[in-house]
Amino acid sequence: MIEISRSVAIPDEEVTITAIRAQGAGGQHVNKTSTAIHLRFDINASSLPEEYKRRLLAASHHLITQEGVVIIKAQTHRSQEMNREEAVARLIALIRELTVTQKSRKATKPTRASKVRRREAKTQRSATKALRGKVRGL
Repeated sequence: MIEISRSVAIPDEEVTITAIRAQGAGGQHVNKTSTAIHLRFDINASSLPEEYKRRLLAASHHLITQEGVVIIKAQTHRSQEMNREEAVARLIALIRELTVTQKSRKATKPTRASKVRRREAKTQRSATKALRGKVRGL
């Protein structure tokens, strides 16, 4: 069971994890062992809440295909188990990132005291500038 939050979890059966050979440098170890992990998660066929599904499918993310399948390839570690853990962690992070709700902003008004302080500061600043002018009547 992959736990996304306290109330949302994904059963292991909904996530397909296959071991494949890693790419790139690594020599004989990379060429002989299947340590990279290929994780596939179908959003439409999942048991996620409808709101989560809607947000994930609406997002334009490079890990989500047009058909609504999340594909993650993890190959940074030498062990298959560590790559599996990283792939699952990246899936959890992706779902959390794309399903976070923005807090709505509540418009506020300045208090009466702040308005009075602003007016007094303006009056004082105006008086200071007025004193800088030419002296008349001498």
